[in-house]
Amino acid sequence: MFLENTVNHKEQFGWIEVICGSMFSGKTEELIRRLKRAQFAKQKVEIFKPAIDIRYDHEMVVSHDANEIRSTPVPAAANIRILADTCDVIGIDEAQFFDDEIVTVCNDLANKGVRVIVAGLDMDFKGNPFGPMPALMATAEYVTKVHAVCTRTGNLAQFSYRKSRKDDLVLLGETEEYEPLSRAAYYKAMLKEKVHKMKVNDPKEISKKSDE
Repeated sequence: MFLENTVNHKEQFGWIEVICGSMFSGKTEELIRRLKRAQFAKQKVEIFKPAIDIRYDHEMVVSHDANEIRSTPVPAAANIRILADTCDVIGIDEAQFFDDEIVTVCNDLANKGVRVIVAGLDMDFKGNPFGPMPALMATAEYVTKVHAVCTRTGNLAQFSYRKSRKDDLVLLGETEEYEPLSRAAYYKAMLKEKVHKMKVNDPKEISKKSDE
């Protein structure tokens, strides 16, 4: 369970919190909740997201439940270090889309006394660790893994299954592109895909070649 810390002005170091999970698991919702609490406490808060994420809005960070908070889109992690100066708390959404420098940026800010809250997918649609997320989780003081509900079994879902046949690692989309699946449902779906892609030779063709 995550227990929210408080700013300790006697200690000159901040910390990193990572919120991870599959799509539709409530990562952004939890990120917004924590950031709004900090804003209510009159702390100086800045929120960043990758410039490529324009699914809902160019500037707002928006959850699937339409909860939102204003953010600054940035093309690279290095921009965050510059723009986050003098902040008490910073939030970073969709961290998996940033370059690897995001890990250094987050740790540098935490070492300067900033509370850094990061949300992102821990696995890509192939079930592999996604971008800089593993390194962020390893260096964070707090890691919260949230789960969606599997659309096929009703169990907890931790995989983001891509329904389309597109193979790009980065593909922004919603329910028309992805669905959250449990381990069992994901394994069956991937197995079905492999069988579908298998090349089955026509017995008649094999017989014809052997006769030749």
